[in-house]
Amino acid sequence: MFVDEITLRTLNSEGHMLDTMGFIGLWKIVVVKNLPYTDMRRVGKIPKLLSHRLFPSARYSIWLDSKLRLQLDPLLILEYFLWRKGHEYAISNHYDRHCVWEEVAQNKKLNKYNHTVIDQQFAFYQADGLKRFNPVDPLKLLPSNVPEGSFIVRAHTPMSNLFSCLWFNEVERFTPRDQLSFAYTYQKLRSMNPSKPFHLNMFKDCERRRVAKLFRHRSEERRNLHQQAIE
Repeated sequence: MFVDEITLRTLNSEGHMLDTMGFIGLWKIVVVKNLPYTDMRRVGKIPKLLSHRLFPSARYSIWLDSKLRLQLDPLLILEYFLWRKGHEYAISNHYDRHCVWEEVAQNKKLNKYNHTVIDQQFAFYQADGLKRFNPVDPLKLLPSNVPEGSFIVRAHTPMSNLFSCLWFNEVERFTPRDQLSFAYTYQKLRSMNPSKPFHLNMFKDCERRRVAKLFRHRSEERRNLHQQAIE
């Protein structure tokens, strides 16, 4: 579990103390310091997308957002999402949106990031060949162009590692809203490496919900309760 010093102090104040081996429960705690970005959303993409760089001896990794808890043995997850059909990267599609055009509009509607930067990113991708998602196109590269990126299962193969690095490059170049850059990165990887297969498993979001249960942060719960009280 990657945490900053403020989060660690909060955990300690709530009675969750590190043991002598540096664990809290099942989690080995990694306290990050000297952060490379002031934007914590961008900082969070380092362990999310570059796990093969942080753990070079690991053969596999499972990324889990802090709001999720695994409901299955990790080995069963590797078997189901990767080993069973020879995949090297697994991520679910978004539960509602499948086109980057929709994702851009939603990000701007909810003010997820600076609108000008989002527009610059979107214009660049369109100029470089990104098209609207067509679900009935028999030649489409992906079942959806928008992922639900809270749960990622990876084998640390050369192509999987290359995809993750290229995806991180887009997050660093434009916005940390990684759902905006996923499809562009995948299409770019495939077009630049036509002779090298990349076995990506983009599964349905209902499968993600089966293996990773959502627990909302307390601040979100308070906002929801406040909204309900207003209504």
